[in-house]
Amino acid sequence: MATSIDFIEYVCEQITGVGADRYKKMFGEYMVYVDDKPILLVCDNTVFVKMLDDLKEHMVNADIGFPYPGAKEHYVLDIDNAEFCKEIIQILLPITPIPKPKKKKK
Repeated sequence: MATSIDFIEYVCEQITGVGADRYKKMFGEYMVYVDDKPILLVCDNTVFVKMLDDLKEHMVNADIGFPYPGAKEHYVLDIDNAEFCKEIIQILLPITPIPKPKKKKK
């Protein structure tokens, strides 16, 4: 089941105010960017964040899952808890780099 447009818009509503957010469809699912940094991966109407040491103590009770076959394990973020989501994003923003632009083929 692919992520619905209604769900991805709900995700963006929940994190409003933490930074400039946008989403991009990738491989049939979505990446949510905050301040041009890839922060949330949304697959099958489930929100995932990378399993980083900086999040370990905050996500101790979180479910763990695989966003897609072949992916590494990620934390499942409770998107219904907007304040918690914003807290997690504020932890991720300073440690997540802006992706380097891809060079165009000649």
